Amino acid sequence: MKHLLAALALSLPLAACATAPSASAHVVQPVDAAAETAAIVSVLNAQDTAWNRGDIDAFMDGYWRSPELRFASGGNVTRGWDETNARYHRVYGTPELMGRLTTTDYEIVMLSPDAAIAHGAWMLERDGDRPSGLYTLVMRKIDGEWLIVSDTTTSAD
Repeated sequence: MKHLLAALALSLPLAACATAPSASAHVVQPVDAAAETAAIVSVLNAQDTAWNRGDIDAFMDGYWRSPELRFASGGNVTRGWDETNARYHRVYGTPELMGRLTTTDYEIVMLSPDAAIAHGAWMLERDGDRPSGLYTLVMRKIDGEWLIVSDTTTSAD
């Protein structure tokens, strides 16, 4: 019986090795995390710049132009680029409502060569109030360009 247990104990690790996928079965492209992070931050900075000149449509260039885009805020989910763009125009349709946007505290987590999570904080400076909060963006590199495919924005107010 001892020999049988010893044989089983030795065969289990070998069986695991035999069934494990080989390293070449799935080749992951190396990610230059610093360069990809800089590209993502560039998209976010371009959005701030567009917002602060009152250009919602240019701000929306950072989003995936797809009916599958997801935007969640205030307990509501908006689906689709057109619908999200319309929501921004409805909620922030004047320079006074837009105020001046500042985003900070970027945390970019690379998930793969074409997927990342971007966390950050936002604040609007407007006459009479300063709403602020946090956001989490799911970003994908589509046709060589980093785009927001899902945006969850929360308000601290």
